[in-house]
Amino acid sequence: MILALDTSTAACTAALFAADGTLVASADEVIGRGHAERLVPMIAEMLGGHRPERVLVGCGPGSFTGLRVGIAAAHGMAIGWGAQLAGFSSLALLAAASAGAEPVAAAVPGGHGELFVQEFGGQPRAALGLLLNLPPAQAAASVAARRAIGPAAPALVEARGWGEAMAALPSATHVLRLPDWLRSLPPQPVYARAPDARPRAA
Repeated sequence: MILALDTSTAACTAALFAADGTLVASADEVIGRGHAERLVPMIAEMLGGHRPERVLVGCGPGSFTGLRVGIAAAHGMAIGWGAQLAGFSSLALLAAASAGAEPVAAAVPGGHGELFVQEFGGQPRAALGLLLNLPPAQAAASVAARRAIGPAAPALVEARGWGEAMAALPSATHVLRLPDWLRSLPPQPVYARAPDARPRAA
């Protein structure tokens, strides 16, 4: 079985798949903060005694704290179960929720009023451009896709003045829609910007 989880946004999402890709169970909760307290109990409730052979974890970009919680939990579960562990792009997961092959721009808040944005196209979804971390106006000028999806999609479309915004949160149920290479990433955070905290000078 395959367990997929993502904690890159305000959503805490997990899904369990059979070896043939059939969805067995899923859980999606909008919790804002508190991933550390809710993630593992939520997964335990969802597993129903099943023991996954593979764990897939969202690597961002997104919330610094959320990413660390999800990836640490995935490492711990993979070790405990003797399961394979791999990462996937959280922005690609958002794009996978958009039906059809039309290009789509996945957008999430990037901190300090900036946006993380990346364009995807085709089916299964493949990256059409680089991951960007820019103020809304610059992000809007950098993507051509008519449709934007994600919690920051309305801000992107508003800054651009045209297009369609789908204000969705990630759902792990869409992870198997990604091409293999987008769900075979190193299981480590993709921050895409420097952290706010700085070590004190000696």
